[in-house]
Amino acid sequence: MEVLKVSSHSSPNSVAGAVAGILRGSEAVEIQAVGAGAANQAIKAIAIARGYLAPVGIDLICIPSFANITIDGDERTALRLVCENR
Repeated sequence: MEVLKVSSHSSPNSVAGAVAGILRGSEAVEIQAVGAGAANQAIKAIAIARGYLAPVGIDLICIPSFANITIDGDERTALRLVCENR
């Protein structure tokens, strides 16, 4: 499964395009976001991606969870969003 890392500076439209492109060719994609700003951009991207995929018959769903990741040697908790076709 491909992993996309989203920051607070990520463009929701660009992330949505990446999500849509991946889901057209595979079963699922994982989005990771650390912090409120990154989570906001990730959720906006998923909403936009649903609009991109609906006309081609893909009903995007999102399964949220948490993941422990290491950034620069520090352990952080990331929001993990697994997106797949229903």
